[in-house]
Amino acid sequence: MNKIILTSGLIAGTILAIMIVAMVPAFRSGSVDFERGELIGYTTMVVAFLAVFFGVRAYRDRNGGGTITFKRAFKVGILITLIACAIHVVTWQIVYFNFIPDFGELYAQHMIEKMRAQGATVAAIEAEMVKMKQFAELYENPLFNAGITFLEVFPVGLIVTLISAASLRRTPTDSSATATEAA
Repeated sequence: MNKIILTSGLIAGTILAIMIVAMVPAFRSGSVDFERGELIGYTTMVVAFLAVFFGVRAYRDRNGGGTITFKRAFKVGILITLIACAIHVVTWQIVYFNFIPDFGELYAQHMIEKMRAQGATVAAIEAEMVKMKQFAELYENPLFNAGITFLEVFPVGLIVTLISAASLRRTPTDSSATATEAA
């Protein structure tokens, strides 16, 4: 595997891992609620996946001589994304099963309280409680938990990868036209 891909993936994954680890005490103390945690989480994902853009650009400039096709840029970006996602999943598995195993129950309580505050009917709340209980049971399975965790972060990385591949692609004719314009 290319050093640029590995380094960029490790940088993105480390940012995601730091966010998870930092959120545990903030969540436990109550200084961060679920809504704010979601905002912080997705903002951190976007920031972390900037490593995809910079990694693809570095790969293009160093390994491609200033050129890269969309397909190659996408491949580089998706590999960076997969490395970051793997680190994110492993970190969450460690944190969830060792430090906040009651996360599912706490989230279910939050959702029920939110429904009550919005004036949901008793029947709707009871139906949601049944769904949340089933989900919490499934979430205890490490494979299911890992799959859900991967699906939280991967779409953000995929979007950043597509944007990066589209904006950074440069064919040899593009770069020679750019060089001619600069002269």
